[in-house]
Amino acid sequence: MPWSFVLPQAITTSPLLAVATPITIGTASALLTNRKKTNETYGQLRQPPLHPPAWLFGPAWTLLYGLMGYASHHATVTASQSLSHAVHAANRSAQTLYTTQLALNFLWMPLFFGLGRPAAALGDMTLLMGNVTLLLANWWDADRTAFWLMTPYYVWLGYAAYLNAGVGWLNGWTLPKKHPRSE
Repeated sequence: MPWSFVLPQAITTSPLLAVATPITIGTASALLTNRKKTNETYGQLRQPPLHPPAWLFGPAWTLLYGLMGYASHHATVTASQSLSHAVHAANRSAQTLYTTQLALNFLWMPLFFGLGRPAAALGDMTLLMGNVTLLLANWWDADRTAFWLMTPYYVWLGYAAYLNAGVGWLNGWTLPKKHPRSE
């Protein structure tokens, strides 16, 4: 069997584990990046128009991670019930795309806030959006429910890319150390 980068099947076949895994790993990524420092830095950044309040990110990402986790579960179960070899091959490809998009997603916060590199974070976001585009194309053909469950995440990624680019541009592509927020 060829090597692939996928989550263990036990995770994606369990609705509870499929939903809990991205929420848990996303929360861990945020906490390991130093949540207090992240909130302080966010408050100091010059923001583009239509930026959300800081408190919105936690609930929004929790909901999006839950939807993406359930989408992976639904696609896995749908593929496992299919008799088609093409569907099974498409599911293997989708599972690799799903796992790599999780990895790219969880790299963003350490790149942006941990290392203070908004340009690198935007590069990561670009790769992430390309990855999710391929995943959505796969799920459009294989599992429309999974596709629609993942769509809010994709829309939010577009918004997050706008915020990342706007913050990068307005702050000279560096994060402020300790200066007052400019309006």
